Amino acid sequence: MLFVDFLRGRRRLRVSVCKPPCSFWFLLLFGIGGLVLFIHLQDLSDMVLQQAPAGVKFRGTTQSRQEQCSQFSEVVGVSAQINQHSEESDVDPISPMQLPDSQWKRQAATPGSREHDPGSQRVTKRHRKLLKTSPVLRPHTNSSLQSSRRLSDVQESRRRIVREVCGKYRSNISRLITPHLVSRIYVEDRHKLLYCEVPKAGCSNWKRVLMVLAGVANSTREINHVAVHYDNHLKRLDSFDRQGITKRLETYTKVLFVREPMERLVSAFRDKFESPNSYYHPVFGKPIISKYRVNASQTALKTGSGVTFREFIHYLLDVHRPVGMDIHWEAADQLCSPCHLHYDFIGKVETLEEDANFLLRKIGAPENLSYPSFKDGNPKAARTSTQITQHYFSQLNASERQRAYDFYYMDYLMFNYSKPYKDLY
Repeated sequence: MLFVDFLRGRRRLRVSVCKPPCSFWFLLLFGIGGLVLFIHLQDLSDMVLQQAPAGVKFRGTTQSRQEQCSQFSEVVGVSAQINQHSEESDVDPISPMQLPDSQWKRQAATPGSREHDPGSQRVTKRHRKLLKTSPVLRPHTNSSLQSSRRLSDVQESRRRIVREVCGKYRSNISRLITPHLVSRIYVEDRHKLLYCEVPKAGCSNWKRVLMVLAGVANSTREINHVAVHYDNHLKRLDSFDRQGITKRLETYTKVLFVREPMERLVSAFRDKFESPNSYYHPVFGKPIISKYRVNASQTALKTGSGVTFREFIHYLLDVHRPVGMDIHWEAADQLCSPCHLHYDFIGKVETLEEDANFLLRKIGAPENLSYPSFKDGNPKAARTSTQITQHYFSQLNASERQRAYDFYYMDYLMFNYSKPYKDLY
């Protein structure tokens, strides 16, 4: 009997082990249902993040599904986590585009940001299609806009100074525009551009640019020195009749580029008298040496070579010059008549590349066209700089320097160049 009772006890124990109570199954099913609900709500949250409009940002970071499932311990926690996620998903009322540029860049680089890292999102078919077809949004940078405004302000300042100087010193001049006043102006009709040539102020390369704009050449590199100065590819404004001149002056962009007067003068002297030149040595050199050099040699008198800078200055300042004036050292005020023509754009050699390329963009020049930087004439010679200019003017006495400054006085005033020497008045 004892043995039979023992066997019956083991059978009851085995049945109780094999058949868990109903409460266990109820809890298990309830937990699984809660987990499915939680996962479904998480998918909805991901969808909201994916389809949020540009500029909308959600505070906080969303945990991955695996991390959240590992933290799931009981069904009641589902509701708490959903409420917490809902509170943290409030829309930030400030769009990133309203923030300063530096803050926008920091936001765009935030690690784990769903709105800026498509690889971290659950990408649906619809969203994948949008990613392929939508343009990439980039932070707006206003550096080019600020540069354009700065250069526009510089131009307004330069034009204002010219107007003020003309009003003070040239208020009684005739307003009649004669062909002589526009004889140094080149015309480019395709881009409606008028360029006044001031030699030794970047004019050779400006002529190359005008030839490319006019369609004469494809690149400034392929235009040599002879083609620039002697082939007559460009029209001058004085070649038109009075109606053509007036129309272009009223409707075209009038451009003038200038240079520090003393530096321009030294550059002209070095180019024309210190290098072999079949025109300037006999035409200008011979009469200069003949009048201003004591005991000149027969060779110098015959060739006109070896003119010194001091002899050249004596010729320039002499009211009874033995030979006439030349455009390479004529004052820009006399060459381009800014008090008559009211130039729209005044560039300077000191800021040549920046000014020139800004102008090219304003007139709608081809994007691949920029102002060339190569040196014309004597490519091996160093460009005339402030130091080189001071070296040449150190050969003159104070009176000669003062008279040279007086010769270019209007250029110094109109184009706002400071006095090159402290002892000048």
